[in-house]
Amino acid sequence: MYPDDLSYTAEHEWVRTPGEAEGSVRIGITHYAQDALGDIVYVSLPEVGETVTVGQTCGELESTKSVSDVYAPVSGEVVARNDGLDATPELVNSDPYGAGWLFEVAPSDASATDGLMDAATYQASLDS
Repeated sequence: MYPDDLSYTAEHEWVRTPGEAEGSVRIGITHYAQDALGDIVYVSLPEVGETVTVGQTCGELESTKSVSDVYAPVSGEVVARNDGLDATPELVNSDPYGAGWLFEVAPSDASATDGLMDAATYQASLDS
């Protein structure tokens, strides 16, 4: 259920290395997170050029149930954001690992993804 080519956080974000922009990583939320949120109706993302810090809030997802923070899984500069979510935020629900990605970051540290979970560890954390 959780793609093996991604890394995961305890806050239910995923990280794909590499991202589309050179030297970047792509970030989104997991199927588990979007399912728990329900129908997403609004997405607030960091701006390109903004610096994000690992573990800190950098955006919000608003659903018909609640508002949930998005946490930066790595530190660095935002180099791209999925502006398509402005018009179609429901892509986060329908395609969380594809068209529903959130933003890309150029990590400030080459080992930025070292502390993230692999798919099996993430699944085990959900099962416990």
